[in-house]
Amino acid sequence: MEIKRSKHGNITVVSPSGRLGFDEAAGAQEEFENAVAEASVAMVCDCVALDYISSAGLRAFLIAAKAAEQKSIPLVACNLNENVASVFTISGFDRIVPLHDTLEAAVAALSGD
Repeated sequence: MEIKRSKHGNITVVSPSGRLGFDEAAGAQEEFENAVAEASVAMVCDCVALDYISSAGLRAFLIAAKAAEQKSIPLVACNLNENVASVFTISGFDRIVPLHDTLEAAVAALSGD
């Protein structure tokens, strides 16, 4: 698993790639928490290259969402493939982390555009 971090205007974008299972969850959680700590306005998790997520991976998202909530910034996810999206919706995580079809849609939603 690799996680890249970038900026889209003043919004922090985190892009995990590969598998986010038990073995990768602790590292991903740390990366997500660091990104939330550095984010000033909002954070988007662009999942375009995320192939798989387990319950341990969902926990990393949950901890990041709670950290973002404590910081009063929104955290959303976008570009989920069909399998990852189904894990989010079946588990109810789409009610914790709002989902968007594209990075542009996520940024627009966060920017109020």
